[in-house]
Amino acid sequence: MQRLRFSYTKGEPIKFVGHLDLARMWERPLRRAGLPVAYSQGFNPQLRIQFASALPVGCSGRAEVADLWLDEPVTPEEFTQRVQAQLPPGASVFDAHHVALDLPSLQSQMDQAEYTIQVDVSDTTIDVAAAVAAFLAATELVRVRARDGKTYDLRALVDALHVEETADDGWVRLFTRLASRPGATGRPDDLLDALGLGDLPRRIERTRLIFVESAPPGTAEAA
Repeated sequence: MQRLRFSYTKGEPIKFVGHLDLARMWERPLRRAGLPVAYSQGFNPQLRIQFASALPVGCSGRAEVADLWLDEPVTPEEFTQRVQAQLPPGASVFDAHHVALDLPSLQSQMDQAEYTIQVDVSDTTIDVAAAVAAFLAATELVRVRARDGKTYDLRALVDALHVEETADDGWVRLFTRLASRPGATGRPDDLLDALGLGDLPRRIERTRLIFVESAPPGTAEAA
């Protein structure tokens, strides 16, 4: 048995593939690549692949991270070459390497995630810089989760936020670093709502995953 960790992109053509469908999306190219992928036991065997963090639907990802279990040894170079040839548009793999079988799960090691958010404010009078400043000045911002009605403090989940660029065409680019820990995960859509930008056209890309311990490949790093 072998555990292989790799980074991958989730680009525009596949950014609406939900997290529950992501394993199925990967299973097809992995099987076509002829890799000895491992499956779980039981009546309904599942591909043994583990993703570091669910990417919100509609967001692209520059350096997502996953672990794949293999029944037989495969070199990282062979994995990358064979899988890349089978991937759909918008997906690519890079920085594959072997990790110990007994390492903690990727999800348990997640700490933060960084995003680049572009918003079209050309048809509004919103002062984005002022909205960002007001948000950062707040000591608490209680919100209600739509899915369960529970309250949470959004401000505590935003570790960094600033305006990176205001383009001539009316698009504003924001940078944010959000908490991404078990039980405490910030969502870029919730942040946009709090800034008064939730109804505007946007493009969101997750650019970096930050882990509490050993840094997986790509732009992901240890905290």
